[in-house]
Amino acid sequence: MKLAIVGAGGKIGSRITEEALSRGHTVTGIARKPESGVQNEKVKWVKADALDTEKLATVLKDHDAVISAFGIDWEKPETYHLFGDIARSVIAAAKKAGVKRLINVGGAGSLEVAPGIQLVDTASFPEAWKTGADEQRKSLEVFRKEKDLEWTFFSPAIMIEPGPRTGKFRLGKDNPVFDEKGNSTISYDDYAIALIDELENPRFIRQRFTIGY
Repeated sequence: MKLAIVGAGGKIGSRITEEALSRGHTVTGIARKPESGVQNEKVKWVKADALDTEKLATVLKDHDAVISAFGIDWEKPETYHLFGDIARSVIAAAKKAGVKRLINVGGAGSLEVAPGIQLVDTASFPEAWKTGADEQRKSLEVFRKEKDLEWTFFSPAIMIEPGPRTGKFRLGKDNPVFDEKGNSTISYDDYAIALIDELENPRFIRQRFTIGY
């Protein structure tokens, strides 16, 4: 497939790009700093602001799918609101470009740890991350209101970090996936595997899903 990846140069976006390339897909990498991304002849880099809906739509045209791996600077609270703004812009751009399939890299804060209780609202959730996570979960509601695109919102495990590429993990929907020790973790590389799996063999159209060991 011909994929457009917003934020392809980021921690998660770069892994998704590498995973897509390893499976024979071609990638248009959309980033504010393209020079920091994966340098590969199969990646066409485009410098663009995801909030510029018109330009983004032009870039997205003739692609088979869009992956939004946009990330904020967690040390800059003034960027937190961008989660919702970017979601709306990417959705609008995809529609304008005629691209039906959209997968969004989401957050874990909106996962339900008990009936009606989301992770971000629990007492154990780190205070420093609460405001940003609250804004990120609002982006899930943006997607849930979208009825035309074939979108998927992919929340990582509670902890996502560098680690091995194992290909061994479990999937869930709205609840965190815990291991036998009560931990919810995933590596960037295994997250990327599951995302491209979903792209190639869709199981969660207009749904959110999550992952863990």
